[in-house]
Amino acid sequence: MTPLDTVESVHKGKRGLKRIVNAFHYSVSGLKLAYQHEHAFRQEVLGAVVLLPIACLVPVAPVERVLLIGTVLLVLIVELLNSSIEAAVDRVGLETHHLSKRAKDVGSAAVMLALVLLAITWALIAGPLLVAALAGIMSGP
Repeated sequence: MTPLDTVESVHKGKRGLKRIVNAFHYSVSGLKLAYQHEHAFRQEVLGAVVLLPIACLVPVAPVERVLLIGTVLLVLIVELLNSSIEAAVDRVGLETHHLSKRAKDVGSAAVMLALVLLAITWALIAGPLLVAALAGIMSGP
């Protein structure tokens, strides 16, 4: 075995601040690529743009605010993982294969469960507050 065979990646040898800087740039690149190439991710970012300010403004306890923000971010995280699975499967081959379909369907199911968690969390925590606020607006002064 040659020394090159033992190296997993040329990037794995970096340490310290250089590794952190590189990781940050790779992460930003990943976000940009996901936004450019993944329609579902763009839709979820739009949802986040709406929900995150609401999460910061609604009068809730700090732990409830963390849950509201966390579920929004969780949807984005799971979508990024699902998109990476889909890209890796497509890289292997575009022909239909039951294992490829399984990988893509399971990733999609993970996104759906994250969205269900978001909906339940927001309905239970922010829902009553938003309904009360809308009722106050509708009834007038």
